[in-house]
Amino acid sequence: MLFNSYEFLLFFLVVFLFYWFVFQKKLKAQNAFILITSYVFYGWWDWRFLGLILFSSIVDFICGLKIGKEQNSFKRKVFLGISLGVNLGLLGFFKYFNFFIASTVDLINAIGFQASPYTLQLILPVGISFYTFQTMSYTIDIYKRQMAPSKDLVAFLAFVSFFPQLMAGPIERASNLLPQFLKSRNFDYRLAMDGMRQILWGFFMKVVIADNCAVFVDQAFKNPESQPSSNLLIGAVFFSFQIYGDFGGYSNIAIGSGKLLGFKLMQNFAFPYFSRDIAEFWRRWHISLSTWFRDYVYIPLGGSKGSKYLSLRNIFIIFLVSGFWHGANWTFIAWGGIHALLFVPLYLLGKNRLNIGVVAEDSILPSFREFSQMLLTFTLVTIAWILFRASSISEAWNFLSHLFTVSLFSKPQMDIRVYLFIALCLIFLLLEWFGRREEFAIQRMFLSQPSWLRYGLYYGLVMAVFLFARKEQQFIYFQF
Repeated sequence: MLFNSYEFLLFFLVVFLFYWFVFQKKLKAQNAFILITSYVFYGWWDWRFLGLILFSSIVDFICGLKIGKEQNSFKRKVFLGISLGVNLGLLGFFKYFNFFIASTVDLINAIGFQASPYTLQLILPVGISFYTFQTMSYTIDIYKRQMAPSKDLVAFLAFVSFFPQLMAGPIERASNLLPQFLKSRNFDYRLAMDGMRQILWGFFMKVVIADNCAVFVDQAFKNPESQPSSNLLIGAVFFSFQIYGDFGGYSNIAIGSGKLLGFKLMQNFAFPYFSRDIAEFWRRWHISLSTWFRDYVYIPLGGSKGSKYLSLRNIFIIFLVSGFWHGANWTFIAWGGIHALLFVPLYLLGKNRLNIGVVAEDSILPSFREFSQMLLTFTLVTIAWILFRASSISEAWNFLSHLFTVSLFSKPQMDIRVYLFIALCLIFLLLEWFGRREEFAIQRMFLSQPSWLRYGLYYGLVMAVFLFARKEQQFIYFQF
């Protein structure tokens, strides 16, 4: 069941009505209803994997209780090991089994021996990379005595499977989301209206920007050797907009849906394409994942407190693991490695924390220096995205080798509609720019202005969604 489908709109309407009009004053009933509807939502994709998420959740619930109760250090580590082992084992088997087998076979063949690959036809359970990380952070936080274990099984199961963010995040921390399942929730009109605006913006990002950019991206990445470099450049730039519109759109719909049900999920994107360097980009892109790796991998490894060598090792580990998290393909590892190489100079020069605040916070337009920094960062990110989009290293190299030729300055050989979507992307950037101080672009846009102006914006976005809607397109991050 996709967010951008009529089935989901009907599903969510039914959930909303029952949630607030039938179960409003019954917290346990509300949580049980969320749990049931979340499992229905997940089972809509493939009911066979309901047992997987239930098993993983129960293991972590029991391990959390045991870790919280035990005082013996060794036993606490054992139960933490069980939790991490089960989650990483399930993730590794379903997501990386074939990758490791194929890579091993390639290595054996490369050194002169003959080996035949043995792979399984495994279906990757949607959302497994997200909910396993979510539950691992729960048991780790209990082990570190940063939170107490939950004794409410229904609330815990609902926390793990909460349907708005189940498929593709944000990867919520138990310390933020779980307590919200344990206290009464009353309908908040302002929060609900804010959620509606965020959902609308999410649909605009996904349906208007991402899905339409995808058409030209697919054309550019198909047989790049037969196209002028200018086509490839537009395709690469459009992919930057596609993946941001797609994943950022999902996050906004998820967070907005949570607000309609009285929950506050963490922000997952903070206008990343206005970043002035790579370090700032990673503070603004997929925030729930980057902060997860920071807190549960980078800092435990020593962070930047040790020698320069150890700090550089930790930086490369965090970026390579982040790349590998995205998929079982060397392209993702290379993508993570490129970002590590771009980050290292900033770290060595002590400039990785230079750009913390909002760009041009006190002015309408950025300075020439800020604009140049944003343009350079966007260019580097876009080049790296080529590896992310390609299905293999050789395909990425083929694209890059045909991108930088003299035909880069020629007129693109594309349908005239490409100019329309360039204009749409520019409008999108303009709205993001004026809303860059908020959680999402249109959060407070025109709220202090006459109502006709505010609702004109909303109706315009709704019309754009219906006008530019294409056949239902799955979200990119469902594959991760």
